[in-house]
Amino acid sequence: MAILSEDKRLLSYESMLAFPNVTCFTTTRFGGVSTGNYGSLNCGIYTDDDPKSIQQNLEIVRDALPKRPAVLAIPHLAHGTDYAHLGRSFLRGTEEERRERLEKKDILMTREKGICVCVTSADCLPIAIYDAKNEAVCMAHAGWRGTVNHVTLTALQKMQQKFGTLPEDVHIVVGPGISLAGFEVGDEVYEEFKNSSYPIEHVAEWVPRSHKYHINLWVANRLDMQEFGVPSSQIEMSGICTYLRYQEFFSVRRLTRDSGRLLTGIMLNK
Repeated sequence: MAILSEDKRLLSYESMLAFPNVTCFTTTRFGGVSTGNYGSLNCGIYTDDDPKSIQQNLEIVRDALPKRPAVLAIPHLAHGTDYAHLGRSFLRGTEEERRERLEKKDILMTREKGICVCVTSADCLPIAIYDAKNEAVCMAHAGWRGTVNHVTLTALQKMQQKFGTLPEDVHIVVGPGISLAGFEVGDEVYEEFKNSSYPIEHVAEWVPRSHKYHINLWVANRLDMQEFGVPSSQIEMSGICTYLRYQEFFSVRRLTRDSGRLLTGIMLNK
């Protein structure tokens, strides 16, 4: 269950609160300084919002977290499946070196305490992963392009290769994102999913009223988790649709691409 903070700035997640050494959160639209479609807690550092406002918003987020991160690692997303493992050298790097390391990455993972691995989103699914045995965390960004290329399964497999992650030790949170009801797609997107390994009858639905298909990113990514072997009891779905609740959570489909971005992160506490 997603739990909203009293100031309405942050969501925390019941399943991750069971681990006092982990911080996992998603921001909302509330409590920031940005205006217009970026209003108000825009955390999208690659949007056209005022850079000073974005940095002030990120500082608000840092102060609101129960444990202040040494660094918020926010990648420049490419809607792909490339990943970065962030170690101690990332902490020692300059701001420019860090940005280069995070370029075109949709999966970030670390075992370093104090590095909060993050993704921004505004309809795409943010997926936070914790390996409780090996003390490792990962964030994955699952839009439709990443999903059709199995970004979540890729993230889990990379964690297994890097840290020895086993399915029974994995705990996952899927944060706010667009739901089946809101995700109307063109025939070309439907064909991409039809030609993938997903069972199309489980991830797509024809809506006669609009003569359009809708895609269920929630189900598709959960299927990837199940393929890896993650127990269903260790998967928490927020159930929050950004498209339907765009007044609380940013939605590109509602607000256009010139809108703010949510920030979802997971960190091993210092």
